[in-house]
Amino acid sequence: MLTVNKSIPGGAGLAPILLKRAATIELDWDVRQKSRFDAEDSAGRRLGVFLPRGTSVRGGDVLIAEDGSLIKVIASPQAVLVITHCTAHGSPFDLTRAAYHLGNRHVPIELQPDHLKIEPDHVLASMLRSMHLIVREAEEAFEPEGGAYGGHGAHGGHGHGHGHGHRDEHEHAPTPAHDHSHAHDHPHEHEHGHTHGHTLPHEHGTSGSKDV
Repeated sequence: MLTVNKSIPGGAGLAPILLKRAATIELDWDVRQKSRFDAEDSAGRRLGVFLPRGTSVRGGDVLIAEDGSLIKVIASPQAVLVITHCTAHGSPFDLTRAAYHLGNRHVPIELQPDHLKIEPDHVLASMLRSMHLIVREAEEAFEPEGGAYGGHGAHGGHGHGHGHGHRDEHEHAPTPAHDHSHAHDHPHEHEHGHTHGHTLPHEHGTSGSKDV
């Protein structure tokens, strides 16, 4: 197996002739959002990809193998829902509203000027249609917006935030008591209770919404 541990976003800086000669690899978003995976390129070579944690691979990126060879990434077609506004009964602003509501559910979204794309979800499809949007199934490349969906996607983003909250609680809990500590610690503990009381159910509820 050939090891890959470097990537060049969009193949920036590489000569066109090198990109033309490079082997290719077709991956869907489920694989590309991971920083570690196995795959086979167009030359029939088995690849073991080990990129820095949190790295996602986009269509057009170029991977560099340990022997110096290049592998160009192609975003393979996959099942998606394409969302457009209804010209007869709506306006392009309806897509902005849809993106807002999907974002509140931490759904990976590909944003385009005239449409949105999400992974198949019949519950979300019904919600979008109730907003007078047109939702159709398609087989197309999926390139969701980055940021919170980097690394392991929406769930991975929540995992990081959740873990941070527990580390913070653990670090402050053993603070030695002093004469003035009760007045200081009580509001601090209350703040943590407030955070966990509202954040954790919201996160679990969000994940459930996506997985339905």
